[in-house]
Amino acid sequence: MKPSIILLAFNSADSLPATLASLDGLSDDVVVVDSGSTDDTVALAERAGARVLHHPFKNYGDQRNWAIDNAPIRYAWQLHLDADERLTPELRDEIAALPEQTELNGFYLPRLLQFMNRILRHGGMSPTWHMRLFRNGAGRCEMREYDQHFLCTGATAQLRNVMIDDLRMPLTEWTARHNRWADAEVREQLRGESEGRIQGKATGSVLEKKRYLRGLYNNAPYFVRPICLFFYRYIVRAGFLDGMEGLIFYTLQTFWFRFLIDAKLYEARKRLG
Repeated sequence: MKPSIILLAFNSADSLPATLASLDGLSDDVVVVDSGSTDDTVALAERAGARVLHHPFKNYGDQRNWAIDNAPIRYAWQLHLDADERLTPELRDEIAALPEQTELNGFYLPRLLQFMNRILRHGGMSPTWHMRLFRNGAGRCEMREYDQHFLCTGATAQLRNVMIDDLRMPLTEWTARHNRWADAEVREQLRGESEGRIQGKATGSVLEKKRYLRGLYNNAPYFVRPICLFFYRYIVRAGFLDGMEGLIFYTLQTFWFRFLIDAKLYEARKRLG
């Protein structure tokens, strides 16, 4: 298989070279969709032989679907990545060995998080699963403002080897982005829309199971649920084994971020009466 590769980028000069290097030998068709970078992102992409498209960023779902509709890709399969996600050599080789002619329409990729230069291997997040490789015409991104995933029609399978989500941004930027994503998640929950979104199902795909568990979480009491989530990930699922980096990540991502969402939901519903 030789897929066309679509990368989303914004001020990604620190991480993009490693991502592009991880694709070496997999495809000669790489499209970078940039949303207004002011650093060397565009120059780095062009020097590496990628084609660069420009499109203002609204949200990830909108950006991914715009790329699907507008990127002039050459091949029958497409692989979607962010500029800070790199393939391991084993995953690159596994994708290259896949047959192009198959009854399957898509493949879930397992992803590990690398935070403060440490790969997190515990906390129930190792790996998370993402539909990123699919046949042209079979995949779309759900139109959620936050935590968007691709939907794929037809039969799918899971690959064995992992990609790495290398979170290199400083904590100032990391927390600023999570503050914006908290606002996006609040809008999603207040709207309560279901059309074009993955529905939770206890016995469904890996993403349907994830959404089922998210539904249970969303029905739990405000402010109690982030405490329980932190306890589950850090203690029950042994996130403490990820060292100081794990303590920082799980405290910020599974407690502070989720507590912030609850506080903003409480504020919004109080304002609405």
